[in-house]
Amino acid sequence: MNANINISEMLPFLLPLIIVQFILLGYTLWHILTHENYKYGNRTVWIVVTLIGMNFVGPILYFVLGRKEE
Repeated sequence: MNANINISEMLPFLLPLIIVQFILLGYTLWHILTHENYKYGNRTVWIVVTLIGMNFVGPILYFVLGRKEE
């Protein structure tokens, strides 16, 4: 196995994931800041969860557990 992985070789695979991650993060923060009702917790809790779990987990947790249907 070759342990020397060149970042330029991985970039075509990582770049789309990074872009999707930041789009999801931005949309999640926008949704949290523009809505006032949540199933669990409050705005501050969901902002912290989203920012700490920034790698897909935080935003997905918000949409599954925190977002209240309108």
